Amino acid sequence: MTEDPLVRALAVVGHKWTLLIIDDLVRGPRRFTEIERSLRYANPKMITTRLRELEAAGLVSRSTYAEVPPRVEYALTEQGRALRPVVNALRRWGSR
Repeated sequence: MTEDPLVRALAVVGHKWTLLIIDDLVRGPRRFTEIERSLRYANPKMITTRLRELEAAGLVSRSTYAEVPPRVEYALTEQGRALRPVVNALRRWGSR
């Protein structure tokens, strides 16, 4: 039996904070502290967990730069950017 596509999608983006992280990254690459500031009420450990899940799902890329101090940036992949219309539709729906 084939799994429902909505069930598969929600397994990736249905966790708390996930869509808000994606929405933040739609604006461009972000450092962890920038994401943390944007999600004021999210626990840093939870943000780390969600970023790792999104990276494993192929929605987010993580780039490390050899600087002192080390710099790490997160960005949406092409697959992650494909969620932009979904996030925008949810925003419009939520504003009604």
